[in-house]
Amino acid sequence: MKSAFFEGKGNIVIKDVAKPTLQADDDVIIKVYRACVCGSDLWAFRGFDDKPADSINSGHEAIGVVEEVGSAITTVKPGDFVIAPFTHGCGHCPACLAGFDGVCQDHTDNFSEGTQAEYYRAQHAQWSLVKVPGKPEDYSEAMLKSLLTLADVMATGYHVAAIANVKPGDTVVVMGDGAVGLSAVIAAKLRGAKKIITTSRHTDRLALAKEFGATDNVAERGAEGEKQILTLTNGFGADAVLECVGSRASNQTALNVARPGAIIGRVGLPHDAKFDLTMPFYKNISLAGGPASVTTYDKELLLKAVLDGKINPGKVFTQSYTLDEINQAYQDMADRKTIKSYVVVTK
Repeated sequence: MKSAFFEGKGNIVIKDVAKPTLQADDDVIIKVYRACVCGSDLWAFRGFDDKPADSINSGHEAIGVVEEVGSAITTVKPGDFVIAPFTHGCGHCPACLAGFDGVCQDHTDNFSEGTQAEYYRAQHAQWSLVKVPGKPEDYSEAMLKSLLTLADVMATGYHVAAIANVKPGDTVVVMGDGAVGLSAVIAAKLRGAKKIITTSRHTDRLALAKEFGATDNVAERGAEGEKQILTLTNGFGADAVLECVGSRASNQTALNVARPGAIIGRVGLPHDAKFDLTMPFYKNISLAGGPASVTTYDKELLLKAVLDGKINPGKVFTQSYTLDEINQAYQDMADRKTIKSYVVVTK
């Protein structure tokens, strides 16, 4: 089968490798129909992470059809159409029961890898896979795109809003205009936020943010940007800040524009984000967040919201590629020629 490999900075290649096989009784083999590139994939592609060459762990988001199941699997069967979340919680440990399956306590290998391939071995799949009614061919390409976002990006966007306790009537600031930030706009709107302030500097992303529910935008950075955001909040600061970047500057701005007592939700993978916590202490600001509770949110509300047409997060995919074009899919995201790259694996 074809599978994507990381070969070094700026170089993702397709190799022919053996199809994965069941290795544990709770494994599931999935025929991948659609995959994509995540912003976190780009860290190594850009040379910011020290990732070894010839790594097969490219990609962690997929939708597809179950091909084979381990002996412990009773929740899905061959032929089922499923969303494969980038995390695979157990559903019964204290963390999962509390709604934090992104940090499942039942096993240490909780993060998916290798979905940019024709077949994928989903580990610990008894509870984590999310069944979709029907078959892939029953859905439009636009709907398949939205379903694919439920493997990570839309659930991550919802997680940052949920962990920040966004409530009806709130004023919310979204840091970041990538696919996660745009999904966070959808989530804030879904949870009833009245004012949603984005921080985009790109025309295409800002247009999509407004379509998703953003009411205001501040493109400036640093002190001037913070001043403008505070003006939009009548000088008081936001009720919740959704940090979807992970950089030092983004986190610092989040702290500076949050009102006393606010919660800052964080899903941006931290990169050099070290802070003196004295200021948030004196403002009673809470910092929360981490890997998203994908399966929990999908099963509780997001799958239904997509199927009912209440949300359309698939619009974050602005260009499509074949699996053979995977390096271009990475490069176009790195060059901001597309918001999120959509990979058609099986037609």
